[in-house]
Amino acid sequence: MYNPTVARLTQRALLGRRRAAILFVLPALLIMISVAVRVFNGVDDQVASDVLGGFALATMVPLIGVIAGTGAIGPEIDDGSIVYLLSKPVKRSSIIFTKLIVAIAVTMAFSAVPTFIAGWILNGNGQQIAIAYTVAALVASIAYSALFLLLGTVSRHAVVIGLVYALVWETFFGSLVAGARTLSVQQWSLALAKKIGGDGIITSDVTLPLAVILLAGVTVAATWYAGQKLRTLKLAGEE
Repeated sequence: MYNPTVARLTQRALLGRRRAAILFVLPALLIMISVAVRVFNGVDDQVASDVLGGFALATMVPLIGVIAGTGAIGPEIDDGSIVYLLSKPVKRSSIIFTKLIVAIAVTMAFSAVPTFIAGWILNGNGQQIAIAYTVAALVASIAYSALFLLLGTVSRHAVVIGLVYALVWETFFGSLVAGARTLSVQQWSLALAKKIGGDGIITSDVTLPLAVILLAGVTVAATWYAGQKLRTLKLAGEE
């Protein structure tokens, strides 16, 4: 299922000079905020949780997921260069799976690692907060990558739709409407963080068993459907 050539091309596209510069901005901002909070506020477990939950998990992870997930395939479809890849003897399900793996790896590297570092800066992993939010960022990276890769496959406006989901649904509606929080990748990953972190420090509106089922279900379903949609792309001469 994993194709090294597709992986190398996808990695090169995602980590090009321009896109890589964008990917570095949010992690750098998180580290800067964490240093400032530690200097001016000292060690505070609740403040550390608020920073990691409010910025890292609620904003940074989904935005990086949008960049990596849609960027893994969207530009190739938009400019038509995907036809060269589809003309090769490579299964389309293999293309999707490989691009998903690369998108997940990039999202994890640019979100989970900075989250862990920020957690140690904020409170030295007191109450297991750094570990808890790092695990949450890791699992959220998988689900976001699958969702946004699917968006990149089915829509030419994937980035806009992804940004609306990340900034409006996850952040705005998720903080105001209780029902919206149940359909939130952020809340599903917080259920895992809650299990790891100290009592009462991290909260989630979704139970852990349901969160695991939803994370796995969304990831598998989005990946499968992206593969199905890619199969419908017809090359000249195929008909």
